[in-house]
Amino acid sequence: MRSIPTNPIRDLVIEVFQSNGLLIDTGNGLVRDAGLTSALWQVLAALGDAPTPLPVAHIARAMGLTRQAVQRVVHVLAERGFVTLQPNPQHRRAPLVVLTEQGSQALAMAEAAEAPMSRQLVERIGARRVAAATAVLREFNALLQQGLAGAADDDTNSFTP
Repeated sequence: MRSIPTNPIRDLVIEVFQSNGLLIDTGNGLVRDAGLTSALWQVLAALGDAPTPLPVAHIARAMGLTRQAVQRVVHVLAERGFVTLQPNPQHRRAPLVVLTEQGSQALAMAEAAEAPMSRQLVERIGARRVAAATAVLREFNALLQQGLAGAADDDTNSFTP
């Protein structure tokens, strides 16, 4: 019988870090045939889910990444013909990232490669438990964002959600 963890948040963070590494490695294998990596796939998916083209900063914010990291990925995607950059009528210096037909096809291939794994995971874990885990992680992320924003405004660097 496992005892109650003394630091459940630390345990959660370690599991999230491990999941992140496993997701990246697994994703790289799944999308290799589509000419993608997990990082490229992640940005394509963000664009595919968006109702309109987005500037790099909006993609980064939605994904919880730095603008610079997303900019590097967008540059690679543009070189490969998966996205184009178009003028942004709202902000002259922040072009819109637009998914091309080739990018849409690569995203569809990636999603098709990933679908069997997702079905198997839901079958083994259960849709309700997956939904509950998703809800907990969303709340966790929201609290971290609030705390980090508060810490940036306050020189004490204390986290108080």
